[in-house]
Amino acid sequence: MSEIIQFVIAASPPPRLDKALGRDVPEAASLSRSRLAKLIADGAVTVDGVVISDPRFRIAEGAVVAVTVAVAEESHIGAEDIALDVVFEDEDLIVVNKPSGMVVHPAPGTPGGTLVNALIHHCGDTLSGVGGMKRPGIVHRIDKETTGLLVAAKSDRAHHHLADQFAAHTVERRYLAVCYGLPDQNDPRLRGIKGTSFEPGNILKIQTFLGRHRTDRQRQAVSFSSGRHAVTRSRIVEPLGTPPCAALVECWLETGRTHQIRVHMAHCGHALIGDPVYGGRRKLSPKAIGEAGVAAVAAFPRQALHAATLGFEHPVSGDFLQFEAEIPQDMRDLLRALGAQG
Repeated sequence: MSEIIQFVIAASPPPRLDKALGRDVPEAASLSRSRLAKLIADGAVTVDGVVISDPRFRIAEGAVVAVTVAVAEESHIGAEDIALDVVFEDEDLIVVNKPSGMVVHPAPGTPGGTLVNALIHHCGDTLSGVGGMKRPGIVHRIDKETTGLLVAAKSDRAHHHLADQFAAHTVERRYLAVCYGLPDQNDPRLRGIKGTSFEPGNILKIQTFLGRHRTDRQRQAVSFSSGRHAVTRSRIVEPLGTPPCAALVECWLETGRTHQIRVHMAHCGHALIGDPVYGGRRKLSPKAIGEAGVAAVAAFPRQALHAATLGFEHPVSGDFLQFEAEIPQDMRDLLRALGAQG
């Protein structure tokens, strides 16, 4: 099944067909620029009744355009009735607070029980179609055991706009983490680690390349010659222990690479507590945090990482939206055991 979207090119159009369509196609159609480009290439666009498949075609004011769009197909991913903590939702997007243990997208090892399965059930007919499929548009992910905020698009238009923001690194993403040690500018060891530096305000900056580990394909590794550029900043929120042997830190991303915070903090010697891949199990002094603190660190089952803040421009209204998610109970319990005052 398909529908025909017809409209008239307004005054002073861009010279190229693809750009003119991107400007003048009705917003209700929820067609992104990339989707329009594919429709042009597929011969699904007519101008004054003539099929035009050249995106560079010069179009004039007053031309009548018809775009034939297939009705969005049902996704092959099944809907599952899984409870969601919805922070915000409208016709274009949804923001959720993901719990620990939930994978974002189905994969061979996790075909069900994912956030996408839950979103398809929750959103139902409000999904207008992403790339011609009734599915949520995933523009970023957080690890299975990491908690916190994630935005998904409900339309092709919103998906494209959000993806552009993530690609341009204009999305605000701030995380709270509990790490081993105290990443302080007065530590001379930190100043000797390649890729690390300090900015005013005791802000630790870590700048490297990140890529697949040479022997373990499930891990990421720091490099200074290949991979993808990655920049993480962090600051101490609260030292933990007397003397400090751990810290609650805030981390924020200039780039968004797989496992970025976890790899970068481990690289500078301040791995996240509970991280089974990059953290190891360090022995902390009972004199600093007490026996209860030592036991809490040893028992913490996941990386102590929470996506606490998410801010971005709404793809339709243009308003800047910012959301906060409280630190989860398991991390609050860990911080309490480590003597946190907050």
